[in-house]
Amino acid sequence: MTNTSNAVDVIDAAVPLAPDQATWALRRQRDKVVAATQGSYDAMFSPAVEGLSVTERLLVALHACRVSKADSLAAHYRDRLAAEGADSGVTAAVDSGKPVADARLRAVLAFTGKLIERPIEGDRAAVRSLADSGLSTPAIVAMSQLIAFLSYQIRVAAGRKALAAAEAAA
Repeated sequence: MTNTSNAVDVIDAAVPLAPDQATWALRRQRDKVVAATQGSYDAMFSPAVEGLSVTERLLVALHACRVSKADSLAAHYRDRLAAEGADSGVTAAVDSGKPVADARLRAVLAFTGKLIERPIEGDRAAVRSLADSGLSTPAIVAMSQLIAFLSYQIRVAAGRKALAAAEAAA
């Protein structure tokens, strides 16, 4: 997706602001960052990424948002999962923090939670648990990149939300 100042991206959709708001204009001071953020999103969820299905990556994103209490982004990922035709029972389990039946997905979600909540625990043993659950090295790298991106995306949305709240209160 090519991003212009009039295009809506995931961050804009998650924290909608009007173009006349100072917080909206602040983000547009670095249009390259806006475009790069959306471009990273597009790349992270591209079907071309090998080793993890788009649905698995969206479940990781939903879990990361749930753990981070990023409700507006979680809604986006829920919608994407529905559009992908993901199993609604699995989506609901991930969304509520309940265990999932699939061992590979359990390992992926556990690793995601570690990197989001306690990054220091994302050690060799944590990576080995992914390999033991059947993830290839390229899939583990892709997943780690995705989790890093999600941490960034969640913080951008939270910062934008906080700035918008401060702007409204002023």
